Amino acid sequence: MAVNVLAFATSPRRHGNSETLLDALLEAMAAEEGVTVEKYALDEIEIEPCRGCNACEELNRCINEDDDLDWVLEKIITADIVIMAAPVYCMGMCAQAKALVDRMQVLRSRKYVLKLPVVPAERQGKRLGAFLSTAGQDWDYVFDALIPSVKCFFHVMDIKNRDISYLMVNNVDKMGALAAHPTATMDAVTLGKRMITEIKAKLAGEGSGGKE
Repeated sequence: MAVNVLAFATSPRRHGNSETLLDALLEAMAAEEGVTVEKYALDEIEIEPCRGCNACEELNRCINEDDDLDWVLEKIITADIVIMAAPVYCMGMCAQAKALVDRMQVLRSRKYVLKLPVVPAERQGKRLGAFLSTAGQDWDYVFDALIPSVKCFFHVMDIKNRDISYLMVNNVDKMGALAAHPTATMDAVTLGKRMITEIKAKLAGEGSGGKE
């Protein structure tokens, strides 16, 4: 059974803690039979900020054709699993990640304004999402402000609350700090394997679409 995984590393600091966490998860997923992984770093593709013009409410597409959003959206729509990894900057996700979230406005317009499907009916409830994050602070609330934006990101692409997984590690600030964390890498491996098992069950028809 083929499983398509799409991942975004959003930190402007390449190969830092959030991307290292992502790589551990993706390596575990790729080791499973039938899994194809595509990872894109946002410093290697161009996603401009949303202009707030609302043209997508009429056009069913973004009016900005100068960046990579069109093909990124197609990959998001066709993926079985979508993953974003982002560090915490000033109690929110980094600007690069937020730009990608904001550009999902075109899917919001498609779904809620134009009343058009984002994914075909037969794929409803058969997709998974995951959000990975790292923070330098050790506060237990350091990730709280990210969650509404993360849920919005996944909801507009028809991935429900119950199908979103989170792995968030605090108190890892300096480059390479994640390697010294006692559980982070294994937590990523465990999550990756669990998500592949879950998506294969969904694709085989063992799960139901249902509501949130």
